[in-house]
Amino acid sequence: MEAILNVQSVKKSYRMGKILVPALREVSFDVSEGEFLTIFGPSGSGKSTLLHLIGCLDRPDAGEILIEGVNVLKLSDEKLAELRLKKIGFVFQFFNLLPRLSALRNVELPLIIAGISEREAREKAKEIVTLMGLEARMNHRPSELSGGEQQRVAMARALINNPKIVLADEPTGNLDTKTGWEIVQLMKKLNQEKKQTFIVVTHDPHIAETADRIVYLKDGLIEAVKEAPRGNSQ
Repeated sequence: MEAILNVQSVKKSYRMGKILVPALREVSFDVSEGEFLTIFGPSGSGKSTLLHLIGCLDRPDAGEILIEGVNVLKLSDEKLAELRLKKIGFVFQFFNLLPRLSALRNVELPLIIAGISEREAREKAKEIVTLMGLEARMNHRPSELSGGEQQRVAMARALINNPKIVLADEPTGNLDTKTGWEIVQLMKKLNQEKKQTFIVVTHDPHIAETADRIVYLKDGLIEAVKEAPRGNSQ
């Protein structure tokens, strides 16, 4: 299948005092459209840094990142913001929901920011919140929801603009094992039904093996890119 994402010779370092600490060293790989890919590695391996670069939340020191053939490093800040809004959905470990807003209102926000009318945004938000199994909880605030319910709200918010790529950074890291597995299966279902590309960062080998392919990352280097063991994708 055609690549939706190309990461080419990407480097990134961070300065800690007078010391320059490399986070990524010459990282290269492609992701096919509609693929479910996991980036697997221990803490400190550069996984989150890589995801932030792919999501245009940060810029690499060297290399190129192409989304649908467009080199995002050549885009202005305004164009990058537009790309993030329209083509990329983010799911984080700590949900990042606005505590004073209802679940439904949290999900509506990306549409409101995109200039969609409140009425249309409300209708689309209700549809996707219902898809996530939260129809009875949509008027509750985050503090009134369980961890799994909050992550489903976060996923609904990530998917509301129908992005081409969904990026998930340790999406089960703040959940118990059973709830985390339910979230993974929900992501797999959405990937298969909507044909959206999912890139999931994890340090859990069981979650990594639910993917089509696994990028193994260690000390800022790709050790291997392999197809996941058959039988683990469901």
